[in-house]
Amino acid sequence: MRKQIAAANWKMNLSQSEVDALLDELFQTSFHLAAHQEAIFAVPSIYIHQVASKLANKQNMFVAAQNCHQKTNGAYTGEIAAPMFSSVGVKHIVLGHSERREYFAETDALLAEKVNAVLAVDSTPIFCCGEPLEIREAGTQNSFVETQLINSLFHLSAEQIVKVVIAYEPIWAIGTGKTATSEQAQEIHAYIRSVLASKYGQSTADQISILYGGSVKAANAKELFSQKDVDGGLVGGASLIASEFTAIINALQ
Repeated sequence: MRKQIAAANWKMNLSQSEVDALLDELFQTSFHLAAHQEAIFAVPSIYIHQVASKLANKQNMFVAAQNCHQKTNGAYTGEIAAPMFSSVGVKHIVLGHSERREYFAETDALLAEKVNAVLAVDSTPIFCCGEPLEIREAGTQNSFVETQLINSLFHLSAEQIVKVVIAYEPIWAIGTGKTATSEQAQEIHAYIRSVLASKYGQSTADQISILYGGSVKAANAKELFSQKDVDGGLVGGASLIASEFTAIINALQ
């Protein structure tokens, strides 16, 4: 059974005291993670130790980084390398979020290097892909996303690709309140899986978790996650509200 994942992306939000308050409130709510389900918290790097301490002894709950540098070390002021995250117990790193692609000009080629860096320290890349509004309106979203996958992931072996979590994020739905319908989400998730199957075979493709990442919230999570090829969500704003994220965790299938 594929892992079903509720991944919180806090982005550049919260103070130290707000982090404590959010997690304390979350742990006071009622949720359950089955053996094949995970909750992952991608937090600003300054809070990694704080969040990891809060998650200690919590079953199937993990802290993640929101980005890393492609090099293992060197004169790159302000950057953090994958081995550094690994050394403090971080085993999941989000890569290629649309905001990183847009604001920091991250390319498919650069992200291929970052994927390699994360896998080299036996950690899990949460690789983001997705199309902007103009591509969706033109009806070419499938080929757009396929190109992202080919350029950034298809150099990997079958043994490596199954260690990657893919997060499909329709850029037009991020932070806009717009959401792909469950049918739209299933359609492109199924297409992503078919692209993976064409390269690696169906049995390998069926092992890879594909998350949906466009304005997931309590009100739509259950319907989205009920789709055959939607294996959870990468959650932005709703992950900053304990009751919302609890409902999203409980919506995992």
